[in-house]
Amino acid sequence: MSVYFKKIGLLGEQKALDYLKKNQFLILKKNFRNRFGEIDIIAKKEKTIYFIEVKTRSNINKGYPYQAVNQKKIDQIKYMANFFLLKNKYKNYKLKIGVISIVLNQEIKFYQLDQ
Repeated sequence: MSVYFKKIGLLGEQKALDYLKKNQFLILKKNFRNRFGEIDIIAKKEKTIYFIEVKTRSNINKGYPYQAVNQKKIDQIKYMANFFLLKNKYKNYKLKIGVISIVLNQEIKFYQLDQ
């Protein structure tokens, strides 16, 4: 990955964190990873735990960022979410997978995916 894309990704993750905090989410974990994959952000709001993928692009020439989240990535997030829940005690919480889609210099969009 080039330095340019890494920089855009880090900028996007910071914007996503700011967005979540502004909307009363409690950040539980950033960049939760193991050898099987990674979840960009794990956050909590009320009685729901959100497992969030952050996608950032500088423009939409190759489509909107959320369009890059395919079924394989969703399955990986589900697997990692189960791993996280085994290590942490969050009983009686709803679970949701989400994507924060960021096009730089435009509005941030948060999509909750059906499970």
